Amino acid sequence: MTNLVAQLADSAKDFGVQAAYGSPVELGGSTIVPVAIVWYGFGGGSIDEATGDSKVANLKGVGSGGGGGGYSIPIGAYISRGSSTRFEPNTIALLTVGVPFVAVTGWALRRIIRALKH
Repeated sequence: MTNLVAQLADSAKDFGVQAAYGSPVELGGSTIVPVAIVWYGFGGGSIDEATGDSKVANLKGVGSGGGGGGYSIPIGAYISRGSSTRFEPNTIALLTVGVPFVAVTGWALRRIIRALKH
């Protein structure tokens, strides 16, 4: 199992940049590079009955496990035309991320104002 975790760590060390910025696409004389916010994680586990390193080493059999997951939000794209480059946001994704943030900020301000009144 340790070998599997080491292999996952080696293969994922450059994954963040490759996932956050997509491959450039040529379209109508412009170069478009998509951008996303990316989260990912991996986990694993094992039990070695022979060494007795685990609290449950007295159980029969040998166990192992693993898992992983990820999430990506497309936030926009860099668009290059001629000598100029600009970022164009994905407004739907920004609203999706922004609405909960605004709601939590409003809730916190309400509690702060209520605490200051008392």
